[in-house]
Amino acid sequence: MSDKKRVLIVGGVAGGASAAARARRLSEEAEIILFERGSHISFANCGLPYHIGGAIPDREKLFVQTPEAMHNRFRIDVRTKTEVISINPKKKEVTVRDLSEDKEYTERYDVLILSPGAEPNRPDIPGGDSGRVLTLRSINDMDAIINVLKENKPERAVVVGAGYIGLEVTEALSEKGIKVSLVELAPQVMITADAEMTAPIKQQLSLYGVDLRLNSSITTIREEKEGCSVVLSTGETLKCGIVILSVGVKPEVQLAEKAGIKIGERGGIVVDEYMRTSVPDIYAVGDAVEVTDFIGGFQTLIPLAGPANRQGRIAVDNIFGYRNAYQKTQGTAICKVFDMTIAMTGMNERSLKRSGISYEKIYIHPANHAAYYPGSSPISLKLLFDPENGKILGAQAVGQDGVDKRIDVLATALRAGLTVYDLEHLELTYAPPYGSAKDPVNYAGFVAANILRGDAKICHYEDVTNLDKNQFLLDVRTAAEVEAGTIPGAHNIPIDELRERLDELPKHKEILIICHVGIRGYLSYRILSQNGYKCRNLSGGHKTYLAFTDSLLEPDSEETDLKDDTGDNIPEPVLTDNTIIKSINAAGLQCPGPIMLLKKELENIQSGQAVSISVSDPGFLKDIPSWCKSTGNKLINVQPENGKYTAVIRKESKKTALHSTAGNGKKKTIVVFSNDFDKVMAAFIIANGAVSMGSDVTLFFTFWGLSTLRKAEKSKVSKSFMEKLFSWMMPNGADKLPLSQMNMGGAGLKMMKNIMEKKNVNTLPELIESAMNSGAKLVACSMTMDIMGIKEEELINGVEIGGVAHYLEEAESGNVNLFIS
Repeated sequence: MSDKKRVLIVGGVAGGASAAARARRLSEEAEIILFERGSHISFANCGLPYHIGGAIPDREKLFVQTPEAMHNRFRIDVRTKTEVISINPKKKEVTVRDLSEDKEYTERYDVLILSPGAEPNRPDIPGGDSGRVLTLRSINDMDAIINVLKENKPERAVVVGAGYIGLEVTEALSEKGIKVSLVELAPQVMITADAEMTAPIKQQLSLYGVDLRLNSSITTIREEKEGCSVVLSTGETLKCGIVILSVGVKPEVQLAEKAGIKIGERGGIVVDEYMRTSVPDIYAVGDAVEVTDFIGGFQTLIPLAGPANRQGRIAVDNIFGYRNAYQKTQGTAICKVFDMTIAMTGMNERSLKRSGISYEKIYIHPANHAAYYPGSSPISLKLLFDPENGKILGAQAVGQDGVDKRIDVLATALRAGLTVYDLEHLELTYAPPYGSAKDPVNYAGFVAANILRGDAKICHYEDVTNLDKNQFLLDVRTAAEVEAGTIPGAHNIPIDELRERLDELPKHKEILIICHVGIRGYLSYRILSQNGYKCRNLSGGHKTYLAFTDSLLEPDSEETDLKDDTGDNIPEPVLTDNTIIKSINAAGLQCPGPIMLLKKELENIQSGQAVSISVSDPGFLKDIPSWCKSTGNKLINVQPENGKYTAVIRKESKKTALHSTAGNGKKKTIVVFSNDFDKVMAAFIIANGAVSMGSDVTLFFTFWGLSTLRKAEKSKVSKSFMEKLFSWMMPNGADKLPLSQMNMGGAGLKMMKNIMEKKNVNTLPELIESAMNSGAKLVACSMTMDIMGIKEEELINGVEIGGVAHYLEEAESGNVNLFIS
């Protein structure tokens, strides 16, 4: 095949400029003309936000290649400010308009390469044509934004769209001291990732003062003398000095469509694996073309610079006789948001569900490098894989450091068709400053392979939040960790006590295990499964659960007045540098390390004094508000600083702590005097409801009510004749209680229990178990136990023994007291 070809290329930047340079490298004889509508043929459009924010101060650094340099080195005829307005495939000609001189002419081609790219979406919003409403796609767009910032000096900005560009522009404007409202139609940021993986990004935005408006869109923009009023779909109005639209891009296909080139269902130019369009001798590359998804096999649009560069090269290879096929697109991408990085490759969970592809998923939260080496921070990684053969389907990761390395390794593994078993054997670099002996990628392989081999069974967020009556939730973390928050209804047995406390666990139920990140849960699974328990471990642990619940960090906001014993307000102490008496360095420690250190230091200071604690684990940001509320201490503030987070916590007095933990007197006491089934049911229905609404609940059982607390099986205890007589007359446990009315020798009770089962109402033993697991205290009256001859050994596990003083203390500190008789 002759190299004396006339190659015309429409559009520069990634695809077109790469094609032009490759064409010259393959042929010195070819005549190559590159048409570019703008002034710049090759620039780093991914770097545009960073010049706006000042991270790249030199504008010239953004230019990868200039027309002059392209001509000097490659002898390519570069024509900027020149637009190709039509194609005549029969004559193999293009009509060109010189925008500088406003004249038209035609050029003949042997081969035509289209690289028109994509243009920003501009929704049809009233007022959207204002000069203060801008997009960011080109150098000219960047310059326009910088000019508005210089001339108008806006204090506030509205960014519409929380994708890559929207997040990067938000960071850039924030770095310049501009308060940003980020408006996103979806219920999450970064829609290309799964929602739970974006929770740290949402938290990061909050820490840096970004006003995030999810589930919102813009309905109207009104230009005013001092700036703009932006009206949201919620009815709210935001005042700002500049609006930047970043709501995606659409392929520029008008030129191709007018030439009769096939356009696909996704709106892009249809090409084959050699980048050929439906018209002979016309190729297309870059953001304007539809590509095949590497995993799903469907057509899609993925506007990324890497694929565009490769496509330009591949098109030219085929033009000059090299057989080179494009190997589909897997969508590997990354984004920096302040101190956090989020990256992904392959399909996300939503896409897999939509495509009907079977998958399993695991979550891990390892450190980016050896935890004992200074500066370590956690990475949250989600791996999606085929549940039959372990083939990798996708991965997402978020963290402060090391995210790019792990996703790049997983992207390579996915491209190579590796499985989770292969990840176990990857030999990756290790030294304490860079990684761990078990790299996060290896670790992901171990966890996933354990599941496929049957060495572990896992559950997920939807399982632990939708328990049925045949399941039991077990938290194996330490008591200090549980103070910072757990999953409602969880029973706490620390893993180190688990073997000795197995009798507290029901063997007739499936046990769902939770810990912080999944490691202790896995170890607990091994213990329980080998002791005959049916169980599963929550993948990713409580940290992943929090990502799903997506609770934003908020310092204590309940600014209720505290009263002293006289009823006067207690003045709020003024926090000064002198009040902060110690700074704790917990960087590199993962949960529960920071909490344990903090607890220890607070025990050694006086009320009103404060400590600051610096951490590198973003998970601490969700733990600390809950822990402070639970313990009655005060979270003053949290500030990000150089990849770490510094929290200031003030120790409160015992009175304040009681006020805090009681939730403004949300304490309930219930005296259970009766042993009638229906009355005891009512007591526990109320108790469970009160616990679920945040109340501390104490149930005090006296006289006949003690029957409720007796074990179903008889205990071998020594009793006098009268004690044995009382035991014989009293029902043996909750399942043996009679109805107060219409008992009919037990027939009425059977009918009621049958109706309860059909209506899916929990049994009385299940209500008792639920109340205890949720933190309700069951107290047996010690005086009545002596009178009735009931021994402690006869009572169910978890019951406290107490007297009247115990009950009265609880009742006096509460706001509701019920007597069930």
